[in-house]
Amino acid sequence: METFPRIISVDDHTVEPPHVWRERLPSRYREVGPRIVRAPLKEMTFVGGKFAPTMGEPGDEGPMADWWVYEELRRPLTRLDTAVGYDRDEVRLEAITYEQMRPGSYDVRERLADMDVNHVQSALCFPTFPRFCGQTFTEAKDRELGLLGVRAYNDWMVEEWCGPDARGRLIPLTLVPLWDAELAAEEVRRNAARGVRAVCFSEIPPRLGLPSVHTDAWDPFLRACDETGTVIAMHIGSSSRMPSTSADAPPAVGSTLTFANCCFSMVDWLMSGLFDRFPNLRIMYAEGQIGWIPYILERADAVWEENRGWGGVADKVLRPPSEQFAEHVHGCFFDDAFGLRNVESIGVPNVLYETDYPHSDSTWPRSREVGEAQMGHLPAGLVERIVRGNAIELLGLTDEGLWAGP
Repeated sequence: METFPRIISVDDHTVEPPHVWRERLPSRYREVGPRIVRAPLKEMTFVGGKFAPTMGEPGDEGPMADWWVYEELRRPLTRLDTAVGYDRDEVRLEAITYEQMRPGSYDVRERLADMDVNHVQSALCFPTFPRFCGQTFTEAKDRELGLLGVRAYNDWMVEEWCGPDARGRLIPLTLVPLWDAELAAEEVRRNAARGVRAVCFSEIPPRLGLPSVHTDAWDPFLRACDETGTVIAMHIGSSSRMPSTSADAPPAVGSTLTFANCCFSMVDWLMSGLFDRFPNLRIMYAEGQIGWIPYILERADAVWEENRGWGGVADKVLRPPSEQFAEHVHGCFFDDAFGLRNVESIGVPNVLYETDYPHSDSTWPRSREVGEAQMGHLPAGLVERIVRGNAIELLGLTDEGLWAGP
């Protein structure tokens, strides 16, 4: 491909620096809020979709790691959090320190440099320690501190990570207190007032002990997103459970099936009636890939057409699911040659590009080459839309693909 558009990645990740909550929480909470402690790792497993690390005491044997400590939580930084720059066979399940990761994982200026290497102009970044939709704070016992933790993260995201040093190239993605839909709505509006156009949410809320999208429990939150034009961004694993088949299945099983939660979630939304109730809602599925979408839409349409009488959706799902998808849903991919061969069956306006920096699946620093190889059969105009144009429209970026700020 003679010229490949500068990429706008709608799914990258930030590894939060140690100071985020120490500097932004009220002074009475700084010693009990999220903080980094260096300690040895005794044991760590990731089997059957369950991540289980054990923190050692001073003097214990084991590799040293930087751990996030918050209430009873002990969560180490791992090589899977930040794998770019390492050979694939060197990426193992191991705990690390900040010195052992690529600085672009947590430093704004280093991130921009790594984006330049990868032909990336702008990037939307999901969190690490809070997890993909803020589950860390949702599970915390102290709700007051949890709410302050969410707000502190959002302030850091807007003011520092996406602040002046980012020059509009980092696009803010914020959290909400998932345990209270009214508070979630307030946080959506607070951030929308300063130019934020995307918020994290769980792909399958009941797996977090929260109401499903088939109830009206989320109405205040959804109304706030609808009225402010805030996109609901759902990342694989934002239900705190990766797909797997058994308790002893190796991580490779779940890694192959990562799209499955997105599939379940999308059918939930399409059969919920929410898009008729909130006509401006837009949702996106990060890291779910796109090749599976045409069949699911075909099947959902058939069920809606033939089985809606007994399927429990006749009175609330007023349009074919594929029509709702075209107006409200966006799939995101970083490496999906099959999906791109069938992109017209998905809908070009509904497809977004990503690089997944700095995770082990990331195509960095070859995202341009991967895109050129997989999109070479498409007209230049369609490539432009997939690689950057759709993201500009969805996230309200400038014509140059930058976040304009408050």
